[in-house]
Amino acid sequence: MNSECLFCRIVAGELPSTVVHETETTFAFRDLHPQAKTHILIVPRAHYSDAVDLAKNEPALLADVTLAAGRIAEQEGLAEPGYRLVFNTGRDAGQTVFHVHMHLLGGEQLGHFGAP
Repeated sequence: MNSECLFCRIVAGELPSTVVHETETTFAFRDLHPQAKTHILIVPRAHYSDAVDLAKNEPALLADVTLAAGRIAEQEGLAEPGYRLVFNTGRDAGQTVFHVHMHLLGGEQLGHFGAP
């Protein structure tokens, strides 16, 4: 755990969150500033800075995060209509917390990616 990391502190229970799913290796909670009707963040309990850092060091944990997202999508009723999974990597991509996290977005028709 990185004591200065917002998501490490959420996973440790030091900061409140609306938890939607937990496993031994992953933790998922609702985003405080949702960008879609359903917006959930899935994080590994272990601290890695971004998706590439996680993939290089623990590829099986990256799979756990993705599988957790699939289970949550089912639980939230998103599997059939569809959903989006996103990793932002770096400041230019919009990453603001440097603990790898996957965004699960859905519950409505989502727009296209790219610059406006």
